[in-house]
Amino acid sequence: METVNVIQDFGAPLPDFTLTGLDGKEVTLSVALTEKKGAVVVFWSSTCSHCVRYDKILNTFAERHPDLAFFVLASRHGETADDVKKAAKERKITYPIILDPMGKVAAKWYTHQTPRAFLMDSEGRLLYRGAIDNFKYPEDPEFLGYLEPAIESFQAGEPLTRNETASFGCAIQSVYYILPRSL
Repeated sequence: METVNVIQDFGAPLPDFTLTGLDGKEVTLSVALTEKKGAVVVFWSSTCSHCVRYDKILNTFAERHPDLAFFVLASRHGETADDVKKAAKERKITYPIILDPMGKVAAKWYTHQTPRAFLMDSEGRLLYRGAIDNFKYPEDPEFLGYLEPAIESFQAGEPLTRNETASFGCAIQSVYYILPRSL
């Protein structure tokens, strides 16, 4: 009988994935990591009101962090490519969106809500997981960024001061998403 590790240890590799982007191109995490210093993966949904708030930040991520691979995985149960394309067009999303049908990668990464961010090094080892920030706007005096300071520490070769934060947002899978349409 195979033993399944249900804990994600910091410093241990995250599961690899090969998925198809909204543009129809196949992407593989481990391949992207061979060309970059590390990666950020954000589990996301086109229908999550919390994710909408991060469109501007995610649209500029690759420009701000060219040495990191960047993946936004549309993982919500029942979310279709057409749903995602429509949202991307309406919201003027320019970041690459990868389709994670039925949230299979999200499940392997023990992720239950969107948005949830992961930072890893070039070997795919987990450095940070959790919220992007404390869901306040940068101009708010109580604003705390979580992902950006983790990236800054990683890029400076310094230990991260915070490896994990609780994330909040919309469920990737809920009984309500899988109930029959005609009740």
